[in-house]
Amino acid sequence: MATASTGTHSRRRNGKSPGRNITLIEAEALEALGDDHGIALGPGESRRQIVTRGMDLNPLVGKRFTVGEVECVGIELCEPCSHLQSLTPPGTMRGLVHRGGLRADILSGGVIRPGDPVREAPDRVRAAAT
Repeated sequence: MATASTGTHSRRRNGKSPGRNITLIEAEALEALGDDHGIALGPGESRRQIVTRGMDLNPLVGKRFTVGEVECVGIELCEPCSHLQSLTPPGTMRGLVHRGGLRADILSGGVIRPGDPVREAPDRVRAAAT
């Protein structure tokens, strides 16, 4: 996990704003960027820390989920910005609108390994009531 004051916006946000702990993007979004716009963007070039497959991330805004052993909460969509556009081919920002990933906060630590699934966590209130 990144430490405070290491990101592009850390001087302004000091790492304390919600949704700054971890970012995720769907591999399918990167593939669609190539298919729809002819832009090949590797996982590291997306500036997201975790690339997922087979999980629609947008519905996780406001919900708890796990990545491996780590429990997170989705805070907001990670829409592409002009900084990402300045580092990537023209059209990247337009091609990733509404599929640029998810900003999340970490609720409990643990290990994330390559290939670990992303799963929506059950609602604690409902789970406790049953």
